[in-house]
Amino acid sequence: MPHDHHHDHDHDHDHDHDHAGHSHASASTPTRRLAIALALTGTFMVVEVVTGWLTGSLALLSDAGHMLTDAGALIVALLAQRVAARARTGALTFGYRRAEVLAALANGVVLGVSSVWIMIEAVSRFREPPVVQGLPMLIVATVGLVLNLISAAILSGAGESNANVRAAAAHVAADALGSIAAIVAGLAVLTLHWNLADPIVSVAISIFILWSAWKLVREALDVLMEGTPRGISAEAIATTIAGTPGVASAHDLHVWAISDGLPMVSVHVTLDGRHHGTDVAAAVAHRVREAHGVAHVTVQPEAPPAPLVQLRLPSKT
Repeated sequence: MPHDHHHDHDHDHDHDHDHAGHSHASASTPTRRLAIALALTGTFMVVEVVTGWLTGSLALLSDAGHMLTDAGALIVALLAQRVAARARTGALTFGYRRAEVLAALANGVVLGVSSVWIMIEAVSRFREPPVVQGLPMLIVATVGLVLNLISAAILSGAGESNANVRAAAAHVAADALGSIAAIVAGLAVLTLHWNLADPIVSVAISIFILWSAWKLVREALDVLMEGTPRGISAEAIATTIAGTPGVASAHDLHVWAISDGLPMVSVHVTLDGRHHGTDVAAAVAHRVREAHGVAHVTVQPEAPPAPLVQLRLPSKT
């Protein structure tokens, strides 16, 4: 970890929260939301697979494929949510919070792979457009859209500060777009008898889903690589620390996050010799918390360097 502890200096941890970040009670709401979304997704996925197979619609099958990945994503998210809520241990002093990030990374990768598969399948259909039954496709796609929107609304209420739930919500939102694509294709097939609409809208929506998957993967990798969390400026934090009374200079500043919603700061500060190290450390932690919203701040004060002593040699007479 970024901390570089020196036992010969005062060391102030200004925090009073649990590293695990979530109690079982606080995790119950996202867990319940994920379970409801999983039930809706899994049930309708079977309907779409059967209907897509019978009607010959790639748009419906692609939407069912996304629902299949959604079901897997929601299962992974549920497991990760329960794991993340476990208390920290002596071996895992930050708890299991990064299980959320790992689940988000896995979900983003699966979402991207499924989008590529749909585009490959769509290209083959440009050469030989199959006959598609528009009316059943339109009906099922419309019902699927309604269920996807309900699931997305359920998940969005718990996903603002949870990468795991946000990744699951992205899966469901992608499915909603897939349902819209299937509706558009169904209307085109039904009214214009244009079977190419089916693979065209599938490719268009898959490109958008691929971009969403990349964003999920990038955000998860930022956390795993211990990058500065989005919305927080390491330079601004350095300025805040430097402006704290008693601080002569600062070094070894690290800004990272264990998971979404749990940013952390550690820093070594050199004292100016006019204030006590414990007071300066507490002041730095307080200012960083108030100015930048970082609750967990570790400050290690260091004594100012000893002045150089000039040796005076006796003059020769």
